[in-house]
Amino acid sequence: MNPTLVFLASASMAIAAEGFDKAQALLNKYCLSCHQGTAAAGGFQLRRLSSPASLQTEVAKWTSSATRVRNGDMPPKGAPKPPLEVREQFAGWVEQALHTEACGAGIVAGPALTRRLNRDEYTATVRDLLDIHLDVGRALPADGAGGEGFDNAVETLFLSPLHSEKYMEVAKFAMDFAAKEYKSRAKLLIASPGKGKTADQAAREILAAFLPRAFRHPVDAADVDAYLALYQAARKQKLDFEPAVFFALRGALVSPRFLFRPETPNTGPVDPYALASRLSYFLWGSMPDELLFDVAASGKLHEPDVLKELIGRMLRNDRSLNFVQRFVDQWLRTRELVTEKVPDAKLFPTYASSEELRSDIRLQPVFFVREMLLRDLSLLNLIESTHTVGTGNLIKHYAVQMPVDKGRSNQPQWVELPANSHRGGLLGMAAVLMVSSYPYRTSPVLRGTWILDSMLGTPPPPPPENVPPLDEPKSTATARTVRERLTQHRSDAVCASCHSRIDGLGFALENYDAVGRWRDEDAGKPVDNSGELADGTRFQGPDQLKAMLMDRKDVFLRNLTSRMLGYALGRGLTIQDSCTVDQIVAQVKAQGYRSQALIEAIVMSVPFQYQAQVKPK
Repeated sequence: MNPTLVFLASASMAIAAEGFDKAQALLNKYCLSCHQGTAAAGGFQLRRLSSPASLQTEVAKWTSSATRVRNGDMPPKGAPKPPLEVREQFAGWVEQALHTEACGAGIVAGPALTRRLNRDEYTATVRDLLDIHLDVGRALPADGAGGEGFDNAVETLFLSPLHSEKYMEVAKFAMDFAAKEYKSRAKLLIASPGKGKTADQAAREILAAFLPRAFRHPVDAADVDAYLALYQAARKQKLDFEPAVFFALRGALVSPRFLFRPETPNTGPVDPYALASRLSYFLWGSMPDELLFDVAASGKLHEPDVLKELIGRMLRNDRSLNFVQRFVDQWLRTRELVTEKVPDAKLFPTYASSEELRSDIRLQPVFFVREMLLRDLSLLNLIESTHTVGTGNLIKHYAVQMPVDKGRSNQPQWVELPANSHRGGLLGMAAVLMVSSYPYRTSPVLRGTWILDSMLGTPPPPPPENVPPLDEPKSTATARTVRERLTQHRSDAVCASCHSRIDGLGFALENYDAVGRWRDEDAGKPVDNSGELADGTRFQGPDQLKAMLMDRKDVFLRNLTSRMLGYALGRGLTIQDSCTVDQIVAQVKAQGYRSQALIEAIVMSVPFQYQAQVKPK
């Protein structure tokens, strides 16, 4: 047997033997009374988790149990609950035990999935297919987040009756617009009736060129015949050649083969054309271009050297900005800056009155990540960096001198930060500091929770019900700092057990106000930016906080890898995918945390390049 598999198997047995009895004791003490017998709550019998073998056969039940215990959902309200630290230990053991069991058999592929284009992907695909620069997707319903927190997850991309109706409307609007645009007409109408060519022959030639691009896969004569029949039906209704052709093309835009990304459910390597789509919708958020189609047709798309060349080319293409913005906005939650996280206009009038400043703040993390990828810099720049993206507006907002070219100060530029600017990495950016604040004040709790979730991937459990809000000062005479009010708020022992993980992280960022400007005072008193973790680790201010995060850089890398792998696959990760995450993290570390190494490792991974048949239930 492979020595690695022997080691994993023995490790699996050790974990089960060491922690299984403790896990059973907790479940029996707090859960058994409700989950046994014919009237078991939710129809779930706890005996299904009573043997070590259940770590392989009952993965979903173990995962659900760990999540609900960690979040305090179980035991139910009114029943005795284990202390927070015990709940965390139980959930951590379950995750590690399931991970070890899953990885014992090696890395496996995920299922072949049929996914709908989300609103952004639909908009970009129509744009590239028809060569029209128009936001046609704004008429479509918004897509909810799923999977690892992204709106391209297959779990949420269902097709509602409203979608069907809107797709019909948008297809007509887009094709009518394309029919009037010179560039679009030239791209679509590649043939016309003329000497020696009938109208039907010209229409067939147009469709034979258009359909493979629209469906992102080769088509056969029967496919072309079906849409030629639409053209011929339109001609019978007395439409001229061009309107009849555009009617047939419009039909393709409402086909499931356009609206969805179907994959052949075979076990083994993904079909080359499906792989081309996986790659293009990952790095561009749109359809493959002509070169990707040609490489897929050549049968060389699975070759590592070819893929690495394509990855570099695709990242240099302007369309990669779509990928970076969609990933960063959702990972960091900075999309919320245009919805519920809008700073109070009366308290922060400069921000409220300047659309340019608001845009520069929202886009700074996006352009920062894109520059990092283009320059193939270390991913650790996301924690701390000597450079950032600056504009004239950001210089004024931060009150930090940056060597921005004054002739184009309204454009984002990669610039070196002065010493002690406190602006390196994500935590020095106003967008992050704003999205983790309230509209009217800072919040160490929100900021600490943001760090635990977005940077470390270890979100705290949700707060218990009926938590009272912080008291707000009635006048300047009674004003207290946020830290003073929160310290009183944490006097409850139950609250303190959880806040000990959260608040210290947020306190270290208290020098930044609710719109990310530096301050030395809060409520007329010096800012106390000291923080301490539950394990006793102490730090002061953002620079020491970032140094502490650097000490935990591999936890950060694992979280970033999980998020990006989930985004690339367009689905939630399974316990089996955690084995792939292990492998990718090791590869990126071995290459000095290079940012492009993360992209390459994801694209080369088994779940990205291979698929397994879905087993019937």
